[in-house]
Amino acid sequence: MSSTLFARLAAPHVREGELLPGRTVGLRIDQTLTQDATGTMAWLQFETMGLDRVRTDLSVSYVDHNTMQDGPENFDDQRYLYSTARKFGAWFSRAGNGICHQAHLERFAKPGGTLLGSDSHTPTAGGAGMLAIGAGGLSVALAMAGRPYEFVCPETLGIVLRGKLRPWVTAKDVILEVLRRLTTRGNSRFVVEYSGDGVAGLTVPERATIANMGAELGVLTSIFPSDENTRLFLHAQGREADYTPLAADPDASWDRTVEIDLGAIEPLAACPHSPDKVLPVVDLAGTKVDQVCIGSCTNSSYQDLMRVAAILRGRRIHPETSLVVVPGTRQALAMITASGALAHLLAAGARFIEPSCSFCIGAGQAPPSGGISVRTSNRNFKGRCGTADAGVYLVSPETAAATVLAGILTDPRRLEMAHPAVVLPDQYPVDDGMLLAPAPPGTEVPILRGPNIGEPPKPAALPDDITAEAMLVLGDNITTDHIMPAGPRLKYRSNITRYADFVFEPVDPTFARRCLANKAAGVTNAVLAGLSYGQGSSREHAAICPEYLGVKLVVAKSFERIHRQNLVSFGIVPATFANPEDLARVQSGDRLRLAGVRATIAAGERLVATCPARGYELELVPELSEDDRQVVLAGGLLNKVRSELGK
Repeated sequence: MSSTLFARLAAPHVREGELLPGRTVGLRIDQTLTQDATGTMAWLQFETMGLDRVRTDLSVSYVDHNTMQDGPENFDDQRYLYSTARKFGAWFSRAGNGICHQAHLERFAKPGGTLLGSDSHTPTAGGAGMLAIGAGGLSVALAMAGRPYEFVCPETLGIVLRGKLRPWVTAKDVILEVLRRLTTRGNSRFVVEYSGDGVAGLTVPERATIANMGAELGVLTSIFPSDENTRLFLHAQGREADYTPLAADPDASWDRTVEIDLGAIEPLAACPHSPDKVLPVVDLAGTKVDQVCIGSCTNSSYQDLMRVAAILRGRRIHPETSLVVVPGTRQALAMITASGALAHLLAAGARFIEPSCSFCIGAGQAPPSGGISVRTSNRNFKGRCGTADAGVYLVSPETAAATVLAGILTDPRRLEMAHPAVVLPDQYPVDDGMLLAPAPPGTEVPILRGPNIGEPPKPAALPDDITAEAMLVLGDNITTDHIMPAGPRLKYRSNITRYADFVFEPVDPTFARRCLANKAAGVTNAVLAGLSYGQGSSREHAAICPEYLGVKLVVAKSFERIHRQNLVSFGIVPATFANPEDLARVQSGDRLRLAGVRATIAAGERLVATCPARGYELELVPELSEDDRQVVLAGGLLNKVRSELGK
């Protein structure tokens, strides 16, 4: 029987269930990654399991989000992460070493292996033939404890790349074309795998750009074959021993197929405020731009930065447009320094930030009020950049460079020069001095806890009868940035009681206060929304903090994959409307009554919510697998695991 690439990667790792679409399957996880914004809670959760060592082949704890150290909370978290990594057997990547996805691609990604990361852009490693999946921190903590990662086996979506990219058209334009066709909605049941003769023309860093932004599609992950380009990349990183050739069988078939002619793509841009709102750059030409930001885990490789430097060499950026450059890793920064490219960028007027997530997560570099920012990052949700009324466009590094020279959105094909050719080196300058090894087993390592380090969440059990107030009634495309803002709030992620104050802050600053008042009065809180609820980050705090506030029910027309699973993991029932039009019947403040909730969920049946005050009834469909039902009834995954460990 012919195998897809997904089946070839997943089959050797199956520990529970079957690789059949729609069935729950559990995979052994070879590697994990955490980062400081999500990792502190993941390691707190791991501590509760009472193990003395991680049970993966490799676990890495990265610091890349809160490197500004805005107040002592950031540094306190980093000291905690260093001590837990040393104690429990994980590598620790220090602040400044690089963005986790780019650093992991360079130093650890392994074709044929499985990687689970507490960040939605973990699929970046799919560019090197790895089955890499983003998940909530609790799922990663359980994987570090040696438990299989369970998920609903997806259908396969084969994207066949034909031909060759024209000059000035890049891998970023390829994934923007994919997003233009498939959008950010309705793809959660798929895994994407790339094939076709066009794949051979893409380097591993270019493939990683495409796999990275596959997260915006909402799919499980995106994967590329491991081929000669993969071998050359690993050889240059001094890791050729990790190379394994991998591809789908020639006669493999996918559940859905999309063909893309690379030669037909032109420079593209995602317009405010969604990664799938894509138009040709030529149609946007002339739009005044206040700021250009180049970097992020999507486009910050040596190859990207060298092309930008070649375009800007001997020129000056527009006097009314600022330029910020953020290399993805210390390795990339060292390489552009040695090559002289750093000097060209500085001479052009660029400002530099250490390798970190920086502007992509709203940690600094907010645009001016009402301003326009052009960025090479992966998300442009409203307000994510730190300025509520700014507009963010997502483009390739070449388009960003052309734009910062002109001060207006500019098609790079208008530049009077040849598209810069960048040859990847035969040997990268490998320096792992910022990667700290774990202590040998049995070493006494004290855990360093600052005053901001809290306790893991302890979700309350799901009640049998619920009176729930509709605290918010929202529309489509509610992102995790709406639910749990990042930026300056990130430093509270290890302190749930404090971070919960900011739940839905961009939507309704009174939300947390109102929820706590209901919780004290014994009233459950509910949130209702439209399509694609929970887009964006894997941040489990978008479930943990609402649960702390007494939210036990979220009803939407549809959910995004990672967030739905995070709701389940923390004992919140995700449900859809049997009749999607029913959302229009609900008003904020309505009290909904649900009877026999536990028995109904245990039986896998639909819930009925009535609103006596306004005389309507809603039929709700819990989005729960059989295993999910047990988790919700236990009051969350950590409660279930603790119970099992106790037995």
